Amino acid sequence: MAAVLRLPGGTRDASEIVEALLVAAQTREVTAPDISARWRQIAHDIGDALDQLPTPTIIQEHS
Repeated sequence: MAAVLRLPGGTRDASEIVEALLVAAQTREVTAPDISARWRQIAHDIGDALDQLPTPTIIQEHS
């Protein structure tokens, strides 16, 4: 299943979500290993999707 996320901060916001999921997964590793594994997988899936995005092109104006 695919999903569309609209984030005002763009990929920066998505990167923060990935980091938060990984931190949360680490805190639940002992008490809820199944949830921890799920959150870690979601973080990796989002990270992989971010890696597939094209590199932004920077256009410089000459003045």
